[in-house]
Amino acid sequence: MTTAPDTAPRSHGPGRRRTEDELKAIAEEASERFADATAEQVLAWAAEEFGDALAVACSMAGDTVLPAIVSSVHPGVDVLFLETGYHFAETLGTRGEMETVLPVNIIDVLPVLTVAQQDEKYGKDLFARDPGQCCAMRKVEPLNRELGGYEAWVTGVRREDNELRRHARLVEWDNTHHMVKINPIAGWTFDDVIEYAGEHGVPINPLLTEGYPSIGCEPCTRKVLPGEDPRAGRWAGLAKTECGIHL
Repeated sequence: MTTAPDTAPRSHGPGRRRTEDELKAIAEEASERFADATAEQVLAWAAEEFGDALAVACSMAGDTVLPAIVSSVHPGVDVLFLETGYHFAETLGTRGEMETVLPVNIIDVLPVLTVAQQDEKYGKDLFARDPGQCCAMRKVEPLNRELGGYEAWVTGVRREDNELRRHARLVEWDNTHHMVKINPIAGWTFDDVIEYAGEHGVPINPLLTEGYPSIGCEPCTRKVLPGEDPRAGRWAGLAKTECGIHL
């Protein structure tokens, strides 16, 4: 088990070279220019525009196509993986496979506290009592810290996921992280993801084809029943549908 550092680690990114106003202007112009672009087109632009200040956030679930597409135009791109300590074994296996088959630099983004330390401080299984606080400490805060070193990030947000994501644009301004947010597969369906992965030999999380179209931490994820929202298996029985990263 990884031991938590005494202080929160700093971002691996190169730092931001442009001001927030400059980045916002880039996002607004690109949002219109790439409104109807393909994933490959928008990512080729992003690689040229941001270089090493571009990062890919990958959950090793239904978004493994992202590192594959980005690395085809930007080999060695930083791929941020939130190592929450609660992942399915299949998710960790997918992470390991990705590292061996793609030219990417996978960075395990760690919470300040290990699971054991969190249990000691807040009580065992915080996710069952206060999933919002657990997500904040194990996902939101670590990613916020890591993204501070980049100018733009690539996400796997898809419009079909739920109502909150229905109007996601391929390029937009991220008011939460104050950076450019790129959602290249926003218009893709679940079947599109599986088809692309198959055609290009991209590893996918095996749980995707076993009734888990949206995969998070193991204790907070169940299979989705026929006809349900793709994210219905996340925090089932609760009003919570998002971990807080994309709000």
